[in-house]
Amino acid sequence: MGITRRDIMVALSAVLATCAAGAVAQAVPAKLGPAVFDWAKMDAKKTDVGAIRNLVRQPTATLDELEMHVTTLNPGLASHPPHTHPNEELVIVREGTVEALNGGIWKRLGPGSVIFNASNSPHALRNIGDTPATYHVINWKTAATPAN
Repeated sequence: MGITRRDIMVALSAVLATCAAGAVAQAVPAKLGPAVFDWAKMDAKKTDVGAIRNLVRQPTATLDELEMHVTTLNPGLASHPPHTHPNEELVIVREGTVEALNGGIWKRLGPGSVIFNASNSPHALRNIGDTPATYHVINWKTAATPAN
């Protein structure tokens, strides 16, 4: 008994299904479990406006995506023009003096200040001090996050 055309099609379908399953498994990041982020071990990458330390961007047990990074802005510079995005975010000022556009108003803030940027609300941040300003950004997406 020889191999039939049907046998080849079944085998090819099985191989393609296995490859597709492997690709999907690789494309979906693992859920973030317990983690610590040691400041002394964070890799600071230079940017046009200062530096960024990317910490994590992946799903958790309750979030579709958790993204955290730390930005350092050089004096007199802004991270970007005012913009919006569907995800919500917290910004925690670590050091320096900044102005944050929040609720349509520019507000002056210093170390320890916390900013909540609501979904699709215009926001921006600029360093108005004489020294670098560093702040932590924590943003998330859930099933309730609006589409772009």
